[in-house]
Amino acid sequence: MPIVQTRRMISIEREPNIEILRQVALLQHRELKKLHERLKKLTLELARLKGQNGSEALALEREHLQELLAQRERALFGDSSEKRPGLTAVEPKEPSPRRGHGPRPQPELPIVEQIHDLPEPDRICPVCGETVVEMGDQTEDSEEITLVERKFVVVQHRRKKYRCRCNACVVTAPPPPKLAPGGRYSVEFAVEVAASKYLDHLPLERQATIMRRESLAIDSQTLWDQMNLLAHHLTPTVQAIRRTVIESAVVGADETPWRLMGGHPKRWWVWALTNGELAAYAILDSRSKEAASEVLRGYRGIVIADGYGAYDALTRAGPSFRLAHCWAHVRRKFVEIEENFPAESKEMLDLLRELYAVEALVASANGNEEALRLRAELRATRSKEIVRRIRDWALAQRPLPRSGLGQAIDYMFGLWTGLTAFLDDPKIPIDNNAVERALRGVAVGRKNHYGSRSRRGTEVAALFYSLFESAKLAGVEPKSYVLQAAHTAIAEPGTVTLPASLLS
Repeated sequence: MPIVQTRRMISIEREPNIEILRQVALLQHRELKKLHERLKKLTLELARLKGQNGSEALALEREHLQELLAQRERALFGDSSEKRPGLTAVEPKEPSPRRGHGPRPQPELPIVEQIHDLPEPDRICPVCGETVVEMGDQTEDSEEITLVERKFVVVQHRRKKYRCRCNACVVTAPPPPKLAPGGRYSVEFAVEVAASKYLDHLPLERQATIMRRESLAIDSQTLWDQMNLLAHHLTPTVQAIRRTVIESAVVGADETPWRLMGGHPKRWWVWALTNGELAAYAILDSRSKEAASEVLRGYRGIVIADGYGAYDALTRAGPSFRLAHCWAHVRRKFVEIEENFPAESKEMLDLLRELYAVEALVASANGNEEALRLRAELRATRSKEIVRRIRDWALAQRPLPRSGLGQAIDYMFGLWTGLTAFLDDPKIPIDNNAVERALRGVAVGRKNHYGSRSRRGTEVAALFYSLFESAKLAGVEPKSYVLQAAHTAIAEPGTVTLPASLLS
């Protein structure tokens, strides 16, 4: 019987056979050689039509391709950290034996005292055989940290009734606060679910699995229902947070992708605004100028952002706010090209290091007039001169337009007006890192629970991110803040509780 060979599709990601992978690599290498030859012919033809030197055009194209290849290799295999190495080399020293930090104090933990008695058979003196007795209150003490397991319980509320002797009046003790009349789950339960999802990034289905393991029979839909009810009570507080941010003199703005599942394949976006003390979020179905306009609706101050064109388009359409730009994004451009332009990148990064060193002298100036005055003085006397040196250095360079260095310099000069705005106003931060930090929880969350399943889900997610991230910015324990805000809103509907009120 003849042997019939069948072909199978090869998946490079899952193929275990090294020989097959080697053959694939050889085929791809041959294809690349053909493409390089065709590129060479096309480049020479283009140079001839333009009246240029063909060999010079080939050299420029080869340099550009080598730079792109190096960037791809760094993206695949390089270190993702933006931290820079030290200014001076340090001789390696023999690592000293690790001695540990010793017992860490735990002032927030309650202390539970446990007495250990000597068993009766062991209360005999090994020398004389007499019974040993207690030495007064003397003990040998030690500590250990243990875990008291979370426990779900059914609280049976028995509300007493009262009547008057005239039998004309019967009064019942008031019920505990409820998310909804007749609701079976407490406010504390709903806050725990919301915090687990939007603070600790646990999907609802995973929470339900954990709860079932802890003897609570529940499903993820019930958990969502409790969060949704809680969100309705907290909506006025989140609206107040947004109003406070929009009324600030300076806000940072940024956006990051978000998935909306359940038949919505289009990518959505989380938009964030922060004034350094509060953060407001919105999840919209686009990253357009119209979406940016909705997020910044009513704003009349200074917006610091990256180079995304939607913000610039808004200022050109009708300048209701002033746009400032972020030096950290400029720095990243030069970090990305450091391998191909080490000398030039070092010069620019050293200048930026000087600029940030001046800013570090007045690290925080929120609402502090004396700090703002000092920052304005330092920027006028020192930062302005460093910025001038940065501009002069960039103008002195002669990079190829399509090279990484050329593109990094073009990026900087394209935003120059916004980059230098901080020199004239001490309230403007030098970068947009504050709002990027405020989006860190969103980025981690979407990797765990993958986004939202409905439009209402995006609204609830934006609401809880606004509450939890604002609490963290204010230095308030997030879960305690949301719990207090919820109890207050249920007791007096429409009441607003801002994080700062918990500090007073």
